[in-house]
Amino acid sequence: MLTALSDGRYMALETRKRDGSWVSTPVNLVVDGDRVHFRTWSSAGKAKRLHNFPEVRFAASDWRGRVHGPQLCGTARLLVGEEDRRIASLMNRKYPVLQGIAVRYGHKLMRYQTQHYVVSGITPCDDPDR
Repeated sequence: MLTALSDGRYMALETRKRDGSWVSTPVNLVVDGDRVHFRTWSSAGKAKRLHNFPEVRFAASDWRGRVHGPQLCGTARLLVGEEDRRIASLMNRKYPVLQGIAVRYGHKLMRYQTQHYVVSGITPCDDPDR
């Protein structure tokens, strides 16, 4: 189910707003077993939406967010401690220039708090408009 994602570099991540509508954002990803991980910063819109509604929809995509695979559903959770450091290391290794250098130093320069999320409980989306 995650093969299209594990081979790719981006996924279109959809998070839900308070009014129930969904917002799609392309993000880099790391697949680790049956879970998907991504990075953002604490004041990003998607982080705020995930705080209120942890349910997400996602699919393999290109860097612009154009979907190239089946849509999947899951629940996102903020990582802390050792889990957070391990996923940060995997993310930096998979994307050495973009995530390992540019994003890390960009977040530091802008004084953003970098956050890592795990998406688990992944299933095919039965109703894409749910």
